[in-house]
Amino acid sequence: MKLRPDRVLRSYFLSIAIGLWSSTFLIAQHPSSDLAPTTRAQSRVAATTLLSEVTTAVKTAIDSGNTPGVVVQIGRGDKTMLCQAWGERSIEPRRLPMQKLTRFDCASLTKPVATATSVLKLVEAGRVSLDDPVVKYLPELSSHGKDRITVRQLMQHRAGLIADNPLSDYKDGTKIAWERICALHLKSIPGAKVVYSDVGYIVLGMLVERVDGRTLDRYSTEEIFAPLGMTNTGFLPAPPLYAECAATEKRDGEMLQGRVHDPRAHLLGGVAGHAGLFSTADDLAVWCRMILGKGAVADVRVLKPEVAELFLKEVALEDGSVKRTIALDADPKNAARGDLFSAGKSFGHTGFTGTSLWLDPATKGYVVVLSSRLHPDGKGDAKELRRSVANAAAAAIGR
Repeated sequence: MKLRPDRVLRSYFLSIAIGLWSSTFLIAQHPSSDLAPTTRAQSRVAATTLLSEVTTAVKTAIDSGNTPGVVVQIGRGDKTMLCQAWGERSIEPRRLPMQKLTRFDCASLTKPVATATSVLKLVEAGRVSLDDPVVKYLPELSSHGKDRITVRQLMQHRAGLIADNPLSDYKDGTKIAWERICALHLKSIPGAKVVYSDVGYIVLGMLVERVDGRTLDRYSTEEIFAPLGMTNTGFLPAPPLYAECAATEKRDGEMLQGRVHDPRAHLLGGVAGHAGLFSTADDLAVWCRMILGKGAVADVRVLKPEVAELFLKEVALEDGSVKRTIALDADPKNAARGDLFSAGKSFGHTGFTGTSLWLDPATKGYVVVLSSRLHPDGKGDAKELRRSVANAAAAAIGR
């Protein structure tokens, strides 16, 4: 999909103008009157350089037809270094401009941000143990050797479960879909190898509901998002909010905007442990700051330090082929890391819709990239956008 050159140029130059204003605004938000004139000038140059480099990366992605619009937020500690929107959140059935508070279908960012954080809340409350067999909480999951799967193995994608069971397993309603998951055979011995599994996180979402009594969407909102002030984050956006969301692609002839793209999450009613969360760059930045802040942002704590640190501690997995923390990727080859963030010491996650986040504990830096790479025809690609933005962010954070 190619965008018209005249529209791209207008959008690009408008983004530059708005972006330069934004960088000036950000500097103004962090007064530097106590700094020497040289230091203030260096700060302005650094902000302008970061904006220029990220804008170039975004322009390349838009010009190539890989996405019609992008929002990026970059920060270090409590300081926001860049928050900017480019392009459009929808071009079909109508054109709508991208905004900083556009809500995105997070896809697999649901796994760490909603599901893993919820499970760890239950762990620190003593209601779940990571090394318990999951059948302690979900006894119906005991067939075909699945009684050996632990909660920790599910979170690290080493439970031996299939990546995705057939979509047809979900078409007869949530109750039958769960029965079919419980009847699945293992693909490998639990703990023996890493296989990235949506099924595993669907199980974890069910675990939260079974242990607490609240559904995953209610639990994550009430225990995590609301306390942190992440007011634009949650499952199942209300219809009046649809137009505030980035569109993805068509399902049954109708463009999806504000409704989950993942087909299994859709058939599960829009709430699932592996996908279904909607959020903004600003809200996801709060989650990143919470993890980097050892479970707290400002005076709001949602995880104990030792629990939050599990997100930022690489673990040795049995097969040695994949590097992970409790719920984040540590693979140096992940495009969302770029080439400059520390290999093996920085961590993140990506989402199928074109979303990603990456965290660098050494500097307390983070980068959130939200693109609508599936809109309108499902053919976009966010890899090089993620890599280029990560490189610009790492350089700026290092400076």
